[in-house]
Amino acid sequence: MVPIMRLYEDSIVGGVAAAPLPALARMIFVVHGAATIDGKTLGGGEAWHGEGACSLAAGKDGVTLWRFELAGSGSSSAPIKAALRSQEKLAAALETIPQGELLLRGDSVAFPPGGCAFLHTHWGPGIRCLIEGGIRIDTHGHSTSYGPGSAWYETGTDAVFAQAAMDRPSRFIRVMVLPRGLIRKSSFQFVNEEDKAKPRVQQYKIFADMPIATPA
Repeated sequence: MVPIMRLYEDSIVGGVAAAPLPALARMIFVVHGAATIDGKTLGGGEAWHGEGACSLAAGKDGVTLWRFELAGSGSSSAPIKAALRSQEKLAAALETIPQGELLLRGDSVAFPPGGCAFLHTHWGPGIRCLIEGGIRIDTHGHSTSYGPGSAWYETGTDAVFAQAAMDRPSRFIRVMVLPRGLIRKSSFQFVNEEDKAKPRVQQYKIFADMPIATPA
C-alpha cells in the first residue's frame, strides 16, 4: 500500500458555515473568488498549506478552490459537504514516493507562447492542473494535450517533454512530494546532456515548501 494524492475542485457559495477539514498534508489554491482558511484570507491566485485540521469558508461572493491532499494508504479525503460542488478531479497512488524525510512542494509553472520543457525527470511524484493556456505532455511514446482545468499525474521517474501552446501563455499549478533535502532547490533533472546548455523559459512561483511527516 502506498500514499495517495488527490485533487479536488471545490466551489463554495458565500454565506455558508465554515467547512472543517481533517488533518492531512495539503495545499489549497484559490482559482477565483476569496476564502478564509484557518483565519487567513486569500484571494485569486493565492495558496494556503498545512498538515493540521483546519476550517475553510468562502468569501461573500463565493470561491472556487483546487485542494491537493496527501493521504496515507488507510485514510482518505472527501468532498466538502457545504460546497455547491465538490468533485475529485484526479487521484494517484504515489508508487515512486521518495524514501526518507519528505517535503510537500506546491508551485506554479508558467510558459511563454511556444515554450517547452526539454526531456526531464523530477525527484518525486505529483499532480499538475492547467490554469491557463494549453500544454502537450509527451511520455512513454504517447502525447496528451490538456486545456484549462485539466489535471494529470507524473511519476517523477518517467521522462517527460512538455510543449506549451504556441499562441498564448500557459501555466499550471503543481504539487509534488520530494526529498526534504530539496527545500529551496529545483527538482528538475535533464535527461539529455546536450539540453543542459539550452535556455529554460519556464517561470516558477513557489507557494509551499513544507516538511511533512511520512504518510502512514
